Amino acid sequence: MLRCFAVTVQRLSHIGICVTDVERSLAFYRDALGFVERLRLDVDGEDPERLIGLPGVRVRAVFLERDGTCIELLKFEVPGESGGPGPRPMNQPGLTHLSLRVESLDAAIAAVTAQGGGSLPASRIASRRFGTAAIFVTDPDGLRIELLEAPGDPAVLPGEAPAPRES
Repeated sequence: MLRCFAVTVQRLSHIGICVTDVERSLAFYRDALGFVERLRLDVDGEDPERLIGLPGVRVRAVFLERDGTCIELLKFEVPGESGGPGPRPMNQPGLTHLSLRVESLDAAIAAVTAQGGGSLPASRIASRRFGTAAIFVTDPDGLRIELLEAPGDPAVLPGEAPAPRES
């Protein structure tokens, strides 16, 4: 557990993603990116209205998990979604992207596009500094997903030195 001031954070619970079509997004995250469905909920009433801050809200939630990380796909039946489609600017405050380490960028791009996602080919790089290749793709609603292809331990962040070996 990590202690922050007087709060004890036990773990990251989940990351919420608003979607326009929950079944399409479920298929995308499951079939293209390997997430596993854990739970479905239909939520409405006074408590969700107060928590979310939307009067009369009705939400369908689908929780998916991969590598110990849980995402929640949220389809707002009432009042519906707001904002426009497509990738939002990276410098807009809030969630900018998810990042996934992959064995092959080309295979991952093919899986993403086959499941209704998009590719942002102009974003593709090969970094000599970090020994990685990367590209941004999008889910069916335009959320950016960074795909990283890098040698070595998948648990090590690009640019981070590997943990010293114990003797």
